[in-house]
Amino acid sequence: MITVHYLNNSRAQRILFMLEEIGAEYETNVFKRVNGLAPASLKKVHPLGKSPVITDDGVTIAESGAIVEYLAAKYGPQMMVEGEPGDPAVLNYRYWMHYAEGSLMPLLVMKLLFDQIKNAKVPFFIKPVAKGIVKQVMDRYLGPTLNSQLAFVEDHLSSHKYFGGDSMNAADVQMLFPLEGIAVQADYKNSYPNIVEYVTRLQARPAYQRALAAGEPYRFAQRE
Repeated sequence: MITVHYLNNSRAQRILFMLEEIGAEYETNVFKRVNGLAPASLKKVHPLGKSPVITDDGVTIAESGAIVEYLAAKYGPQMMVEGEPGDPAVLNYRYWMHYAEGSLMPLLVMKLLFDQIKNAKVPFFIKPVAKGIVKQVMDRYLGPTLNSQLAFVEDHLSSHKYFGGDSMNAADVQMLFPLEGIAVQADYKNSYPNIVEYVTRLQARPAYQRALAAGEPYRFAQRE
């Protein structure tokens, strides 16, 4: 039996989605955030104390991409795009599998942190300094870089229904999580209609709905 060590409002939701898509049996070991962070008890499962983590046949596997690839190879080969190493379809599949966490998510996490700094409760004489620093970072680097990345994704979705192939696959499981975070933000959703359509379409899949029912309340499941 596969056990998903599941942290609420986290990448662990994509693992439930993957498992529902491939029809694998699993159970959840739920952890709740404490002050927005994973509880220390998760370190008993994996030394870094992060989620998602799964255990299967006595093996512990961490990192979303590694988990998704493991599940696809062992239980759901239909979610993989296979072929020769240099096959364009295979390269495209692998690119989006790794792009989600390698290029897009770091920018989104950085934006989240700077938004928290901007809105943090601090003494009044410090607040203008904090806001000024955030504005400089957003204007000079983070804002333009993130917009460039999202325009790239938006352009791909203008001519493709999925990321790694012609049908739903593991790369889509990886890409959905960061794009869900974009689709609920008013600053972005009106500018990137293809991203919003993609998220809405995948969230309507029966497997996604089953994954929602199996997990904890998930903040990205609803449109604003």
